[in-house]
Amino acid sequence: MRRSALVAAILVAVAGMARAEVPRVVTDIPPVQSLVAQVMGDLGTPEVLLGRGASPHEFQLRPSQAAGLTRADLIFWIGPELTPWLDRALKGVGGAENAVALLHAPGTFTLDFAAGADDDHDQDRDAAAAGDHDHDHEEGHHHEGLNPHAWLDPANAEHWLDVIADDLAARDPEHAATYRANAAEAKAGIAAADARNQALLAPVATVPLVVAHDAFGYFAKHYGINIVGAVALGDAARPGAARLAEIRARLKSYGHACVFPDADQDPKLVAAVAEGTGARLGRPLDPAGTLLDRGPGLYVTLIDGLAQTIADCATE
Repeated sequence: MRRSALVAAILVAVAGMARAEVPRVVTDIPPVQSLVAQVMGDLGTPEVLLGRGASPHEFQLRPSQAAGLTRADLIFWIGPELTPWLDRALKGVGGAENAVALLHAPGTFTLDFAAGADDDHDQDRDAAAAGDHDHDHEEGHHHEGLNPHAWLDPANAEHWLDVIADDLAARDPEHAATYRANAAEAKAGIAAADARNQALLAPVATVPLVVAHDAFGYFAKHYGINIVGAVALGDAARPGAARLAEIRARLKSYGHACVFPDADQDPKLVAAVAEGTGARLGRPLDPAGTLLDRGPGLYVTLIDGLAQTIADCATE
């Protein structure tokens, strides 16, 4: 019996050693955590830094989270364009060499904010040149340059699954085949969700859509939907009276249109913009999935939910 117990203890220890070889992984936002979790499967669970309901643009790390970055073998994140707080933390703790910025991974499809469907950015510059002080006093930073919301293009998500699998396999060759098989299975699941959402959104492609802030360029480009403007021109921006009047005038001119608040913000302002214009007020959109249950299934739940919310409002 003593020998059997010793053998069992050795087997447990060996299993523990094999488990320890799996990289410790940290991610920035729930969609990235979901993609990594699908690739890791039963081998491990990646940590996600962004708290439930928090904004990815303004989050502040807890000291324990900052310390955890130093122990991470791999850090998968979108990049400094989305989460400058994580960029500062990585530089502060010396973890940048273990970080993989998916937005800058070769093969990723990217958009500039100026490549959006509407002319908000040109109007922004024109208003500033004309001395529109109400416009100038909007708070928060205005969107310009590289658009970081690239996870909302399912083709990017599928590509990143391979990137994630390759990086994990390089750190953990013993489980390389598992990572790549998991990535292939996850890609098939996203492709299936993408196909049904293409079919769901095609009938409403021409309906004008206004969102709370400019986060949906990739989603609109991929699915061919008609996002014509954003209530706020920047993350956490407070739109002035001139901006709100401009959006209301647009909505009145469209007739049948939809307006969507953000899930992590008070919907009253967006509702007030839509009131009396003839536009429908849609359910809140959650582009970063911060209110969804974390885990492997979050990414498909996210894109399915966005597509269904838009279709429900845009369908007459």
